Amino acid sequence: MELSSSKAKPGLSLDIEAAAGLIANSQKPDGEIPWAEGDKTDPWDLVEAAMGLNVGGRRSESERAFEWMARNQLEDGSWYASYRDGRPEDRTRDTNMSSYLAVGVLHHHLITGDRAFLEAMWPAVRAGLDFALGLQAPSGEIYWAMSPEGRVDPVGLLTGSSSVFMSLKCGLTIARLLGRDRPDWREAFSALGEAIRFKRHRFNMTKSRYSMDWFYPILSGALTGTDAQRRLDKYWDRFVVEDRGVLCVSDQPWVTMAETSELTLALQAMGKQDLARIMFSWILDCTFDDGSYWCGFTHPNMVIWPEDKITWTNAVVLMAADALYNLTPAGQLFNHDSWDDSGHALLVE
Repeated sequence: MELSSSKAKPGLSLDIEAAAGLIANSQKPDGEIPWAEGDKTDPWDLVEAAMGLNVGGRRSESERAFEWMARNQLEDGSWYASYRDGRPEDRTRDTNMSSYLAVGVLHHHLITGDRAFLEAMWPAVRAGLDFALGLQAPSGEIYWAMSPEGRVDPVGLLTGSSSVFMSLKCGLTIARLLGRDRPDWREAFSALGEAIRFKRHRFNMTKSRYSMDWFYPILSGALTGTDAQRRLDKYWDRFVVEDRGVLCVSDQPWVTMAETSELTLALQAMGKQDLARIMFSWILDCTFDDGSYWCGFTHPNMVIWPEDKITWTNAVVLMAADALYNLTPAGQLFNHDSWDDSGHALLVE
């Protein structure tokens, strides 16, 4: 699994303005950020795009995106799974999508220090997490969604539950910053961590073909230390194409910038900075003429696919660069040693 430093591509740089500018230019006047021009919007990827805007110094655009989230939150604290031009398209209410706002809001606070914005966003953060935790199983995992008809789908997804774990850590930190005590969240956090670490059988819809299912337990900090290393080693050869990047799906020849950047974040979170920088260097030249990043390419024939310029892809590239090179005070948000065992960020102490 280990790569030598000679594998890093030399002399490459990241055009921060190009990546952030692509996101900003894709944003609608009301703050909505679709995947790409003419494409859908989903709440998780909108928050990711807003985080990329903040890394790129686009604070006002980022805040408009968060304000769009607050305006479009449903009464039960959730959001629909997708929208198009502000209108609901998929009325499924996904727990992962409904909780991720907490990560974006804490990320924004770390960069700006704006307590007033933190206070303003607290009701939406609180309601989103309460919705997700309302679908927590007795054994700790988070059921993935509620149908448009209001039926809970009792399926735990490892990737989604891992992302909720990260969201819950951020929510607990925001609550602490604002003087709100949420013992119910702390209890849910403990149960969810136990499920991810020790009750893998509870995640009863297998997504093991997807690389996110491999590294999200590490990226979220649910697995750390030797447990994280063991999981990293176990599936490295299944998903990593040396000198190219990370496959989205193990049985398809498609390397994606997002998964490669997210694995870079996970490696950095573990303290493997040299390895993370090598991996990130593989994709730095995978750009369109305007400097924004491809979504992905086929391997080994190197066909760019799709050719859309994806907002959240460019956002996570920016976030990986921030983690590696400390572009903003939020760069260490995912690092395992930035958190205590109770789910509070040491970065804000």
